[in-house]
Amino acid sequence: MGQRLNRCLDVPVALPPLRRRLLLLFIMLFLWLYMFYSCAGSCAGLTTRGSPAPPRAAPPLPGEPSEESSLEEQRAAPDAGSPISSFFNGSGTKRLPQAIIIGVKKGGTRALLEFLRVHPDVRAVGAEPHFFDRNYERGLAWYRELMPRTLEGQITMEKTPSYFVTKEAPARISSMSKGTKLIVVVRDPVTRAISDYTQTLSKKPDIPTFESLTFKNRTTGLIDTSWSAIQIGIYAKHLENWLLHFPIGQILFVSGERLISDPAGELGRVQDFLGLKRIITDKHFYFNKTKGFPCLKKAEGSSKPHCLGKTKGRTHPDIDQEVVQRLRDFYRPFNMKFYQMTGQDFGWD
Repeated sequence: MGQRLNRCLDVPVALPPLRRRLLLLFIMLFLWLYMFYSCAGSCAGLTTRGSPAPPRAAPPLPGEPSEESSLEEQRAAPDAGSPISSFFNGSGTKRLPQAIIIGVKKGGTRALLEFLRVHPDVRAVGAEPHFFDRNYERGLAWYRELMPRTLEGQITMEKTPSYFVTKEAPARISSMSKGTKLIVVVRDPVTRAISDYTQTLSKKPDIPTFESLTFKNRTTGLIDTSWSAIQIGIYAKHLENWLLHFPIGQILFVSGERLISDPAGELGRVQDFLGLKRIITDKHFYFNKTKGFPCLKKAEGSSKPHCLGKTKGRTHPDIDQEVVQRLRDFYRPFNMKFYQMTGQDFGWD
């Protein structure tokens, strides 16, 4: 039997017994490693097939445009990579998020998340989980399974902009962990409303004009605050709900405008807030004149420049300037109150 094995492995019989045993041991170790790495690929496939189903798409509320996400958000999620890299990336623990980007829609949340994912100590979900507004009944165990694995010292994050305007979200997040750090990306509410409308218009070209949706009665100038595009921008009202459950110092407010004009500066504030070393700096960005916003020189897990998709930075339609001015007048007292509550002047007036 031993002689047949020697012939199959081409081991010279003339070798001294000790050398022959060492050579056989080396060959067996090589075969074991080969089988181990082959198995790693199969295990990765099994893990993928057994992963939890993605968040269910819930129908939008009446009069509210549907969330732009699924396809683009899934494309933004990190690739699985090769079987061997998947095997080694499987180390770590799935944890509930220690930080959440809770808003606001069309404020720059996707840009902030993509910029943050450059940091080696940040691990984030690509797609929006919508757990605290649409999938809460699925439970925290389901939510945890959506999270990426993290090592000691790394931060788990997710972003779902609709949390900021969801009445139940603050209490639910507080129930999960009172220490959760919250990030809100805010933007001039008038510009944000027009951007929101532009997104809906790209999907439903036959919707009424922005001007007609803005007013309950244009003659009287009464603003329709039931329209989500207008309602989201009343930041002070929504913030009051969050302050019932979280101290103001536990919420960071990021300027959507400064995220474009000075991304490194805003990312510096975010890294400080999260207790991270300032690794993301000016060297990570370049300004794309065509798109009109900054892009990453190197995205997470890639050596190539990366800009947000074509659905970001759409050209806004021309809006009647009288309507724009009426909206600015409407938002002004809410903006002033928001500045007082946050201790920051965002310069929208």
